[in-house]
Amino acid sequence: MKKFMTITFALLSLITIQAQNKQNNKNGQKEKLDAIYHNNALISLQDSTFVLEADRVIFKRGRSVYVNPTSNFISLNKNFGVVQTSFNIPASGPNGMGGVTVEGQISNIKITKDKKGTTYYSMNIMGAGISALVNITLYAGSNKASATISPNFNSNRITLEGNLIPYSQSNIIKGRSF
Repeated sequence: MKKFMTITFALLSLITIQAQNKQNNKNGQKEKLDAIYHNNALISLQDSTFVLEADRVIFKRGRSVYVNPTSNFISLNKNFGVVQTSFNIPASGPNGMGGVTVEGQISNIKITKDKKGTTYYSMNIMGAGISALVNITLYAGSNKASATISPNFNSNRITLEGNLIPYSQSNIIKGRSF
C-alpha cells in the first residue's frame, strides 16, 4: 500500500511540474511577443507613422463604451493626423459611420520616457474640424496605449484606449471628414 501511495504521489508531482512548465512557456512566449509589439510601437511613434486602434472610448465624466477598433482611431502619417470616433448608433453621423472624422496638420511633437519605461507622446493637431492637444501614453512592455484628446475651444475631452501599431499594419476604415 505504501508503494502504491508513493508511486501515485510521484506521478501527480510529475504531472504538476509538466503543467507548470507548459504555463511558464506560454507566459514566456507572451512576454516575447509583447516586447516585439512594444518595440514596433516605439519605432512607429518615433517615425510619426502609427495608428492607435481604440477598443474603448472614455468620455469627460468617466463614462465609457467599448467600440470597434477599425472605425475608432487616431492615425498619424508623418505630419498629417486623423481622429475618428464611430459608435453603433442608428444615425449615420457626419462621417457616414455614426460618428465624427476630423483631420489636420500635426505640430509640436514631444516624446518623453519615464524611469519605468512608459513613453509619452504629445502633439497638436489643427485642421478645419479640429484644434486639439493629443497626449498618448504607451505603456511599458506592450503596445497598449491611451490617448487623451483635449480640444482647444471647449472642454469635451475624450480618451481612447487600445493598441498602438505601425501605420502600415493597420486595417482602419476612414469615414468622411469635414
